[in-house]
Amino acid sequence: METRYKTIMCKEIGKALHGKTVIIAGWVHQIRDLGGKKFIIVRDGSGFVQVTISRHSAPKDILEIVDALTLESVIQVKGIIKEDSRAPGGAEVVPTEIKILNLASKPLPLDVAGKVPADIDTRLRERVMDLRRREMVAIVRIGDTALKVIREVLRQKGFVEVFTPKIIATATEGGANLFPVIYFGKEAFLAQSPQLYKELLAASLERVFEIGPAWRAEESDTPYHLAEFVSIDIEAAFMNYEDVMRILEEVVYEVIKAVKQENEEDLKALNYTPPEMSLPLPRVKYVDAVRMLMERGVKVEAGEDLSAVHLRLLNEVLNTPLYFITEFPTKIRAFYTKPKEDDPTYSESFDLVWKHIELASGSSRIHTKEQLVKALNERGLNIDSFSYFIKWFDYGMPPHAGWGMGYARLLLMLTGRTSVKEVTLFPRDKKRLIP
Repeated sequence: METRYKTIMCKEIGKALHGKTVIIAGWVHQIRDLGGKKFIIVRDGSGFVQVTISRHSAPKDILEIVDALTLESVIQVKGIIKEDSRAPGGAEVVPTEIKILNLASKPLPLDVAGKVPADIDTRLRERVMDLRRREMVAIVRIGDTALKVIREVLRQKGFVEVFTPKIIATATEGGANLFPVIYFGKEAFLAQSPQLYKELLAASLERVFEIGPAWRAEESDTPYHLAEFVSIDIEAAFMNYEDVMRILEEVVYEVIKAVKQENEEDLKALNYTPPEMSLPLPRVKYVDAVRMLMERGVKVEAGEDLSAVHLRLLNEVLNTPLYFITEFPTKIRAFYTKPKEDDPTYSESFDLVWKHIELASGSSRIHTKEQLVKALNERGLNIDSFSYFIKWFDYGMPPHAGWGMGYARLLLMLTGRTSVKEVTLFPRDKKRLIP
């Protein structure tokens, strides 16, 4: 066999290549023995192809190798493409040579072919094997499309991709949910978000975005929380909350459109269709959302944050899967959130909600030093801890706004899965640090 491991990907094999000699390499996904014929479904990173071996005509050495194969063994096959409408892709490979590159020597901890379902704990414990399943490959591919489109849309709008520090001296959001780390003998923390740094960068680059990890030491053990997650963030000078809301809804619209167009086979594997979406999305003010809930007998006080229970009912009332809630009470938002000028009790803020899940959150930001110090004091936060941030407001901080969106939560909407753990390659939560 040639020195190259492969000359073609499995997905590329079709009836148009009938008679062509190729080399494929991948994993033994399935083995079917029908007596006179043996069928091996080989899987690589692109998809599947059927390798057909006839016991009456195949060489003895090939038959011996085939009989020794086990599921998930890694093999290399040289053979001739033969048109066959019954095979995946309308063609199969008839081997002239088969080489075992690595024989799987133990029973599989879960069924990669998916015929025997496994619970989520088993799947996460055996995650490397679970990631070989067709459904998981589909989720990863859909996520890849989403990231590509997000970058494309933001760059078209003049945004520059940046990377901010992930080891920081103090809390980004002013909360206590921080992971401490030892940094050259000093205590430091893993960043909760790029918030303060992206604000400072907007004062020089004007429009910035970042796709990167963040950490929150929350006790929440729900299908929607992770200790380590990927956040998609933007910040833009000379924009307010309404401006960045329009950017957010356009980003999500383009992502949904692209996934439906480019990931048709992946969506079929998941038996799911992302929601229909038209622009602009509905916008519901916080005070109106509270009123709607109270009219339906829900106990909710003006000024409290809205829970998942509240959002479920609101979703039913609005009869739309995607919508904005705007102008939250200032006191329940982060200190950098700008209060409304005509009524400082409420803020220039918003959440993007899918069904009952907050996908993204954003606001106009405070851009004057006096107002920022006042906001910190009102929340009982230590001014000195934020001196590295506040000092730059003496040097021409422009009006600015931005948002942050959870990548895993976005994937829930795009894939129809029910837990962020399922759509995260190697999730980190209270119970899980490996693999």
